[in-house]
Amino acid sequence: MRGLTADDPAWIGDYRLLSRLGSGGMGRVYLARSEGGRTVAVKLVKADLAAEEEFRDRFRAEVAAARRVGSTWTAPVLDADTEADVPWVATGYIAGPALSKVVGGSFGRAGTYGPLPEHSLRRLAYGLACALLDIHGVGLVHRDLKPSNVLLTIDGPRVIDFGIARALDAVGDQTQTRTGMIVGSPSFMSPEQVQGHRIGPASDVFCVGAVLAYAATGQMPFGSVASGVHAVMFRIAQDEPDLAEVPEGIRALVESCLAKDPAARPAPEEIVDRLGPVSSGGAAPPWLPAELIASLGQHAVRLLDTDTPPGGQSRTPRTTDGRGADDTGTTLRTARPDVRVATLQTVRPGKPEMGAPVGEEPQPPVTVGSPARRRWLPVLAAAVVAAAATAVAIPLLTGADDTDDTSKASSDIPARYVGTWSGSVLRDGAPTGQHRRFVISRGKLGEVVANSTSLGPTYECRSDAKLVSVTADDGRPALRLDTEVVRSLPSGRCSALGEHTLEPGDGGTLKWSAAGRTATLHRLNPATETIPAEYLGTWQRPTADGGTNSITIKQAPVGSTVLSTVVENGNGRCTAHADLYSAEGDLTIGPSVVDIAAPGCEPSSPSVFHLTDDATLHREFLGGDKEPRTYSRVG
Repeated sequence: MRGLTADDPAWIGDYRLLSRLGSGGMGRVYLARSEGGRTVAVKLVKADLAAEEEFRDRFRAEVAAARRVGSTWTAPVLDADTEADVPWVATGYIAGPALSKVVGGSFGRAGTYGPLPEHSLRRLAYGLACALLDIHGVGLVHRDLKPSNVLLTIDGPRVIDFGIARALDAVGDQTQTRTGMIVGSPSFMSPEQVQGHRIGPASDVFCVGAVLAYAATGQMPFGSVASGVHAVMFRIAQDEPDLAEVPEGIRALVESCLAKDPAARPAPEEIVDRLGPVSSGGAAPPWLPAELIASLGQHAVRLLDTDTPPGGQSRTPRTTDGRGADDTGTTLRTARPDVRVATLQTVRPGKPEMGAPVGEEPQPPVTVGSPARRRWLPVLAAAVVAAAATAVAIPLLTGADDTDDTSKASSDIPARYVGTWSGSVLRDGAPTGQHRRFVISRGKLGEVVANSTSLGPTYECRSDAKLVSVTADDGRPALRLDTEVVRSLPSGRCSALGEHTLEPGDGGTLKWSAAGRTATLHRLNPATETIPAEYLGTWQRPTADGGTNSITIKQAPVGSTVLSTVVENGNGRCTAHADLYSAEGDLTIGPSVVDIAAPGCEPSSPSVFHLTDDATLHREFLGGDKEPRTYSRVG
C-alpha cells in the first residue's frame, strides 16, 4: 500500500480513501472505508475510458452482472456509480496478498515464499473453479484471470476483477483497446484471446491452468514477457506448455486446462467434481503452509493500523447539483443526491452499518485510536492468532509418533488409531465385494478426524468423518464417527451409513462396523503405497471397431489421478481419468470419469490391473460392465 498524493481524491462516493493499493490499464485501486467503518477496495476508472460512451454502456452492464456473483470465492461488489464523470466500483476488501506476491517471493519476511505445495494447489484449483462457476453463472467471462487477480486468504483463494475486464472490449477490438494496449496479461491469455477469436468461458479455464502452473513452479508455462510479448503469445498459440516441474498429482488437470482447443478443456464443474468437495471451516486443516498462514495473520493486523489520512474526519458537503469537492480540490460527480439534513441521515433498508444506529447521528469513519477500533481489534487479532496457531499445530498432530506428549494432549484420538487402514467388507459374515479404507488423524470431539473411501464393484464413495465420542466400556477405547459423503462416483450413488464404530481388533487390527456391515482393517504404510515402476507408462490395445484404446499410468498418491484413457475411433475421441484406490498387491483403480465424450463413450466401473508373464497388462472391471482387456506397452 502507498500513501495518497495530491492527485488522489479524498472521497469516492461514500468511501473515505486511506491509501493506494495499485493501478493498471483500467484505473487506480484504493483502500477505503465506508462511513460505517467497513474496509473496501474502490476502483476508479481512467478518465479517458470514461469518455468512451461504448465503454460506459458495457461498464454499466458488467457492474450490474457482477453484483449478482456470489461472494464465497470472489470479492463481492458492494457499491458503484456508473454515471459519475469518472465511474467507480467498490468491492469487499480481501485481507490477503495476491498469488503473484506469494509465489514471487515478495510477501512475508524477506520474501521467503515461493511455489505452493500440492495440497495447496488442489485447494487453489478447487477455489478457482468454484469462482468461475459463480462468474460464468451470471453470464460473465473474467478475461483477465492471472496471479495478481487471485488473492490468498486463511480459508481459501478469492478472485477479483471478474467481468470488469470485458468492458474494455467496448472501446476496441477483441485484443486491444488502444494501440499497444492489450486487454489481459500476455503470459496468462488463452490461444483464442491472443489470436483475436471469440472469447468464451473456456478461455478462463485456460487461464486457470496457467495460474496453477505458475503457482506450482514460480514460472509462466509459456515464458515471461521479458522474452518479448509477441514471442509469448506465439508460444501460447502454437507450443506446448512447460509443465515438467508441476507435481504429478495435479499435472494432468493442468494439462487438460491448457488444451489449445477450447472444447477439449474441462468445464469448471468438471474440475470441481474431479477434485471433490474441499472441507472448510474450523475443523479443516490449513490449506497453506503454516508460516504463510502466520504472515497472513500479521497482514490482517497491519490493516487495522491503517489510519484515516489527516483531516479526513469531516467531509466537504456536496453542492446542490450533486457535485462535491474533496479535500484536495478534486471533484467527483455522484448520481445519488446527498441525503443529510442537519445532523440526521436517511437510513437505508436492511441492517444498519456499524457506527450508524437507527435514529442516531452517524459516526465518522473508524480511525486508529478510536474507541470503536479498540473494541474490535482484539477480537480480530485473537481470531488471527488462533488461525495461525492451528496452522502450526496440525502438522505436529499428524506427524508425531506415540511418544509425542504435546500432540497427544491436543487430541481425543488414541494414538493406536492414527494412520491408514484398509479391509474387505462383510455383511452377515459374507463378503460384499466392497472395500473400505480409513485415514485417521488426531483431533478433538466434533472435528473431522478421518477420511473414508468405500470402493464397490460399480462405485466409489468418499466421506469425511467427525468424532462423535470415545468410549471405553471394556477398557479398550472405541471411536464413534459420523460421516458425510463428499464425493460420489457415479454422482448420486452414495449415501451416509449413519454412525460408524472403530475398536481395537486382534493382531493390531481395527474392527469397523456400520449399518450391519463389518470389516477387519489392517494398517497400511502410505510411504510404500507407490505404483511399481513396471506399470508406469503408456499401454495400448486395438478396439473391435478399428480404433485404439490407450491408457497412461502415472505415479501419484492414493486418491489422486493416476490413469488417463484415450479412445479414438470413427465416432471421435473420448478421454477419461481415474484415481488410485490401492497399490497394495495388484493395482486397484476407482471408477473412470469422462473428460471428453464421443458417441458411445461411457465411464467404467472400478478395475484391477496386473502384469502377466508375457509382460502385457491385464485389466478386469469389478462391475462386469466391460470384458477383461489386455494392453501392450507402447514404445
